[in-house]
Amino acid sequence: MTTRIMLIRHGETDSTQEDRYTGWRDIDLSAEGVDHATDLGVRLKAFNISAIYSSTMHRAMKTAQLIAASHALLVKTVEGLREIDHGHWDGLTRQEVEQQFPGEYEQYEKDPANFRPGGGESALDVLNRAAPALLEIVRAHPDAAVAVVAHKATNRILIAHFIGVDLSGYRAKLAQRPACLNVLDFKDEQHIQLFLLNDVSHIEIGAPPDSQYVV
Repeated sequence: MTTRIMLIRHGETDSTQEDRYTGWRDIDLSAEGVDHATDLGVRLKAFNISAIYSSTMHRAMKTAQLIAASHALLVKTVEGLREIDHGHWDGLTRQEVEQQFPGEYEQYEKDPANFRPGGGESALDVLNRAAPALLEIVRAHPDAAVAVVAHKATNRILIAHFIGVDLSGYRAKLAQRPACLNVLDFKDEQHIQLFLLNDVSHIEIGAPPDSQYVV
C-alpha cells in the first residue's frame, strides 16, 4: 500500500506580501494567489487525484476549490489542518512582534517547537492535531493520490515530523512558498518518503528573471 499525499500550501494573500503573522485570521487569497492556485490546478490535471482535502480556513479552501475545478471533485475540510494560532501576534508584522513582544520573540527563536505566544499554539500543539488528521486521510485512501491544502507552518511541521527532522528545525530547515507543492509517499504509517519539496515550477514558467519564484 502506498498513498501519495500532494501536500500544498495555500496561495498568496496580502499578508504574505506584508510579512504578517496570519495564523487564525481568516483572510482571502490575493489576485496573484488565485492565479497561482489556478496554475497549480492545471499542473495537477494530468494526475489521477482521488480526493482533495483542505484546512477549514478560507485561503486554503479557496486554493483547494481552484485545484478541484480541474478534477470535478468536491473539497473535504479538516479542522486539524488549520494554520498555527499565533495568538496576540496575529495581524502583526515580524518587525512589530519584535518591537512589542521582544521577550516572547526571543523565546520563539530559542525554542520554536514548544514556545506559545500569548493565547496561541506551539508547533508541538499543531503537530498533535495535524499529524493524526493527515494519517486519517492516508488510511482512507490506500493506493491513491490525494491533494491536501494547508498552511506554511502546518506543512513544515508535518513534513519535519514524517521525514524525521527535529521539530526545533522546522522553520530553519524547511521552506514553503505560497501555492507550493510537496509530495510524500506513505508506504505505511512508519515508512514515508519525501519526493518533492516546496516546488513552484507551475509559477516559475514564464516568470521574469527578477521574480521571487525563480531560483
